Amino acid sequence: MIRVAAVGDIHLAPGAEGTLRPAFETLGDHADLLLLAGDLTRHGTPQEAAVVAGEVAGLPVPVVAVLGNHDHHADRPQEVTAVLAAAGVTVLEGQAVVLDLDGTTVGVAGAKGFGGGYAGRCGSDFGEPEMKAFMRHSRTCADGLRRALGDLAQAGTGLRIALTHYSPVPDTLAGEPPEIHPFLGSYLLAEAIDEVGADLAVHGHAHLGTEHGITAGGVRVRNVAMPVIDRAYAVYHLTPRPRPEEPPP
Repeated sequence: MIRVAAVGDIHLAPGAEGTLRPAFETLGDHADLLLLAGDLTRHGTPQEAAVVAGEVAGLPVPVVAVLGNHDHHADRPQEVTAVLAAAGVTVLEGQAVVLDLDGTTVGVAGAKGFGGGYAGRCGSDFGEPEMKAFMRHSRTCADGLRRALGDLAQAGTGLRIALTHYSPVPDTLAGEPPEIHPFLGSYLLAEAIDEVGADLAVHGHAHLGTEHGITAGGVRVRNVAMPVIDRAYAVYHLTPRPRPEEPPP
């Protein structure tokens, strides 16, 4: 059994030092890894990222993250990523990481994702250049997640987790005004997850949403935005898939 701790939308900045550190220091007793589902800062500055780094540096479990829209606001995502990486955080964007957790290989595929909406109520790559660019960016993010999950499938990891900031399903948006659903996620992310397969999908972004959802293909989706889970992190238990038997020599 692998214990996955996750939280998003912690929105830290100077003055918030030590807010989460006491809870994070207990992770070794409750979890095997920590996932950060974006919006780690308020405005995406390196100074704010340094506060996040101070909260997670040297924790007893690996830390894997994606950035969110707030982390891009200052147009310095590379610097934010570098600050977090220096503290030992693996920051993903269209990439995957494989962790060996007590003998189980756990793969995390990460991408920020983007908006666009959901089946029957979504944008399309048609019309004005601005609309085309919006939807093409959403597809690019989903394609990055698909490739990263594919890498994990090819590697044969015992568990696969999809980590995004934007939501792949509308289920976890219940409680958010319907008018803003197209800006909270995209069905393209769920298509990528279902096409390759995953054991869990984790996202943030929807502060007024709900925790539990599921893709059309049956993958569990969890909204771990801190205002939703109302604690420093939520923990989910995953059972590794049995390895396929090797053919006899």
